[in-house]
Parts: sequence; structure tokens; C-alpha cells
Amino acid sequence: MFKIAPILLAVLYGLAMYRFSVWRTGRDLDEQSTELADPMLRQMCDQLAAALEVDRIKVHIYEIEPVNGLAAPDGRIFITRGFYDKFRKGDVSASEMASVIAHELGHVALGHSRRRMIDFSGQNAMRAALGMVLSRFIPGLGVWIANALTSLLAARLSRQDEYEADAYAAALLTKAGIGIAPQITLFEKLEGLTKSRGGAAPAWLMSHPKTAERIKALQVLQAKWAVAP
Repeated sequence: MFKIAPILLAVLYGLAMYRFSVWRTGRDLDEQSTELADPMLRQMCDQLAAALEVDRIKVHIYEIEPVNGLAAPDGRIFITRGFYDKFRKGDVSASEMASVIAHELGHVALGHSRRRMIDFSGQNAMRAALGMVLSRFIPGLGVWIANALTSLLAARLSRQDEYEADAYAAALLTKAGIGIAPQITLFEKLEGLTKSRGGAAPAWLMSHPKTAERIKALQVLQAKWAVAP
């Protein structure tokens, strides 16, 4: 029989990593961000706030270069300096930036941002426990197999979150009078903006769905809502 102690140690390790990650993420965001003050984007945020029937939506600029948006575990919304610079240069429109903010609001509203941090601790615990168990049967390969299985599970969960946040954003943007079109045009630009290579990895190994599949899902929603009574 397997001893329970190694598995308990793996779980405790995962929990410790979760607490450390939450602390480190919060510290980095506090130290490297400022509240968004751009008038055009603030107007877009006000439209989203009115659609949600809240007083205000705060968005922060995170001072890093990669083009990205993110939702912190505490519910704060961030766009990166790199993304904001693309907007300032005219590569991205205000409504397309609003679609990014709406998407991150979706992650918050649906509990993804907090769950991802919890999932992270669970993944670490599962990776450690699987590695210990498999290594008894497959010395030298057990840890590698455990890492691969855990990464596949995490990627699948993350892709589902992205589809759900896309659908939430589509509904919010439609209610705010902005519409789904900016979501689609942004996705069409996304690979160029991030300088990623389409098809560089199989979809089931990616943490985000393929862009073409996300566009197709939005187009299905758009057509469905167009004929709704």
C-alpha cells in the first residue's frame, strides 16, 4: 500500500504555492500599475458600467510590454502597457479595447480568475502526487508523465474558461451598444499584435483556443441573437 504522507506533503506544497502566488501577483500588480485615465477608454468603461448597472469600472495599466489583458484574483482588471501602446498608435480601436476589458470582466464575473489560482495549487499537488506514485512504477519517466498529464488538464480547463469569457463579453458588449464586431476584428488582428505563429502548437496543448475557433463561436452567437425575437 502507498503511504499517505507523500500525498499529504504534495497537497500542502500546492497550498503553500497558491498562497505565495497570490501574494506575489498582488505585489507585482500593486507596484507596476496605475489606473487607466485615457478619456476614450474611460468612456467605453462607462458604457460597460451602465450596462452592468454599476457606478464605475476601474481598469489599470500594468507596466509590462507583452500585449495582454488580465483579471487579478481580487477582481481587478488590467491591460498591459504594450496593449495600450497599440491603441495609442491606432493599431487597436477603442471599441476593440473595450472588448478586452469586457472579456476580463467575464473572467471575474464567472469566477475564473480566483479559480485559476486555486487550480494552480491543485495542479501542483496533483503533479507532485502523480510523480511520486508513477515514479515507483516507471523510474525516470514518472515525473515527466505526471507533468504532461497535469499540463493537458490545465490547458483544457483554461480553453473552456476563454470560451465562457468570450460569450460573457459578447453579451455585455451587445447590451452596452458596442456590439460583437470589435471582438471579432480584434481576434483577426491578435496574432499580428502578439507576434504569435498560428498553428505553432496543437489546440489541445494551448491554454487558449485557436483564434479561428473563437471567431467562429462569436459568429454563431451573433447569428443566433440576430434572429432572436
